[in-house]
Amino acid sequence: MTASGGTPRIVVVGGGLAGLSAAVECADSGAAVTLLEGRPRLGGATWSFSRHGLHFDNGQHVHLRCCEAYRSWLDRLGTGHLAPIEGPLAIPVIRPSTGPDSGRPHAELAWIRRSNLPAPLHLARSLLCYRHLRLSERFKLLGPALRLRGVDLDDPQLDAESFGAFLERHGQATGAINRLWDLITLPTTNLRAGDVSLSLAAKVFQTGLLTSAPAADIGWSRVPLADLHVEPAARLIARLGGEVIKRARVTEIRTDGGRVTGVATAGGAIAADAVVLATQHQAAADLLPPASRVDPAALRRLGTAPIVNVHVVFDRKVMGHQMAAAVDSPVQFVFDRTAAAGLDPSSGKQVLAVSISGADDVIGASPDSLIERYVTGLRELFPVPRGTSPPKVLDAVVTREHEATFRGAPGSRALRCGPATGIENLSLAGAWTDTGWPATMEGAVRSGRAAAAVALRSVGRHRSSSSPPREEVPV
Repeated sequence: MTASGGTPRIVVVGGGLAGLSAAVECADSGAAVTLLEGRPRLGGATWSFSRHGLHFDNGQHVHLRCCEAYRSWLDRLGTGHLAPIEGPLAIPVIRPSTGPDSGRPHAELAWIRRSNLPAPLHLARSLLCYRHLRLSERFKLLGPALRLRGVDLDDPQLDAESFGAFLERHGQATGAINRLWDLITLPTTNLRAGDVSLSLAAKVFQTGLLTSAPAADIGWSRVPLADLHVEPAARLIARLGGEVIKRARVTEIRTDGGRVTGVATAGGAIAADAVVLATQHQAAADLLPPASRVDPAALRRLGTAPIVNVHVVFDRKVMGHQMAAAVDSPVQFVFDRTAAAGLDPSSGKQVLAVSISGADDVIGASPDSLIERYVTGLRELFPVPRGTSPPKVLDAVVTREHEATFRGAPGSRALRCGPATGIENLSLAGAWTDTGWPATMEGAVRSGRAAAAVALRSVGRHRSSSSPPREEVPV
């Protein structure tokens, strides 16, 4: 399979967000694109499935207003309206408790919300009223927040320390870390503050919360992810003259004379003028030729971190919010996915998705035990009035991503590669590459675009993205 008429052929290996965004970018710029995915589905760590007539995602994926690359990519796919930003940041944070009324459970509610004041003042009122911390703990939040706002994100010393150690040095007690800082750290880096690199956490807080008031406004898909960005990307690649081949596992990247000439699969060889390798880092370590000058041992040391999601169908409405966070609970974040699942709102039923990041301690548990654990957690967060029977579980399913993200521990920044390699026409994509971002959908799309730019340059083409522009997030 070679390009005809002098059009360069670019082979993209991997059908996750990084590979899909790289393929769209290359096809937009006039290259003949072949995307190869070893599994029977596309989407990488963002995929969808059906069960008993309802639609579920493998996990709850959100994006922020500061995720400009991902949001503009959705616009290129024509699906941006299906994942709107939900107005100003406003996260209900619920803490289960036991009231004085004979130990009857109730829940305490606090909010993390922004005002229209400039950053970082936009969070001041919310944090001063944050009832899950003592008043003395709330006043101590200012010091580390201002230090995070001012750090140089390019300083390599940030990667030598954990975020938790930084917080402890700046007077943050365990309760403040668990009930506030980890509310942001866990879902964005997939590690707790004590485990994640200060470099990665500083990027999250500085870019998302401390330098621009609207930056952390949250959006998520109102449809299954397959309908939001997976299938639309595959259709766009086909419309642009490319092809997507599933169940095509690449076994070798072939080189000759210091350049990549193609790839080998179980079905045969595919010639290429350039290759974008957009697999997870462990698979990349196995495929990269020595001439790439990328250390495979370093990629393997990068490690992985798991995510677990529990999807529950209740016979009635349980949660009155579209999404909520929890503290002092096994539940971390929970989302109302009733409409996205395809459930008729008039049925009165509700579909909730519980997302558990940094799930090392529960990834190996049985589905039944996970369902029991998190259904119990939901009932503690949303107790019913006295004399009312608890809501019934009509269905529940567990999804696991054992290798959901790279492990952004201290020292991980030095292990992340840029898009270029020692072979001019071989580039790397993936949220694990050195995008400056944690392993998010934004990082994946940024990496795909960067790798596509390297591939296009190697074949004498220039990036010509037709993604519509967006306004910059105001500071």
